[in-house]
Amino acid sequence: MVRGLRHNFEFEGYQVCVARDGEAAINETFHNNPDIILLDVMLPKLSGLDVCRHLRAKGVTTPIIMLTARGQETDKVVGLEVGADDYVTKPFSIKELLARVRAQLRRATNGVRTLESYKFADVELDFRKYRAARGGRPIDLSPREFELLKCLILHENEIVTRDQLLDEVWGLENYPITRTVDNHIAKLRQKIEGSPSDPQHIITVHRIGYKFAS
Repeated sequence: MVRGLRHNFEFEGYQVCVARDGEAAINETFHNNPDIILLDVMLPKLSGLDVCRHLRAKGVTTPIIMLTARGQETDKVVGLEVGADDYVTKPFSIKELLARVRAQLRRATNGVRTLESYKFADVELDFRKYRAARGGRPIDLSPREFELLKCLILHENEIVTRDQLLDEVWGLENYPITRTVDNHIAKLRQKIEGSPSDPQHIITVHRIGYKFAS
């Protein structure tokens, strides 16, 4: 599969670097700084999920597409929760994979990832290093929570639908579990809102989505 993918992507004009196990994948990422990562879940030494989790924890925001033979919805959720941007189940069409790669590359350069830092109320966010503080004290936000906040902030005072959040943050246009967004919003409010039950910054727009107000 590696040989086939390499051949097809090089034919399309991409430069391809291959890592044969999870540890090598981490090293290659920091050494070559790729524009996008195709990451198989079943890797020797470290699984793809562990690699993805490690890279996100280190502040790597490179788009990651998970490749796996697993088709269970729960496995997809785990992949997305640890920071993957998209998820492709084997066997897959090379044309579909190429289309998903192009979509992620467009998304990575269309402004969604350009915000470096932001302050509101007593909250300070550093999107480059994935660091956050409230009232001068560090708060623990996951990479997904950072990306969700970034998306909302970039659309400040605009209504952002759940589907739009899934598209821009999770990288899937029609991902079926919109409840995932609500769960992340609830956790974010616990961390950044003075009164999570009466939020002042992440506002619910009934039946539509959310709006950020500084």
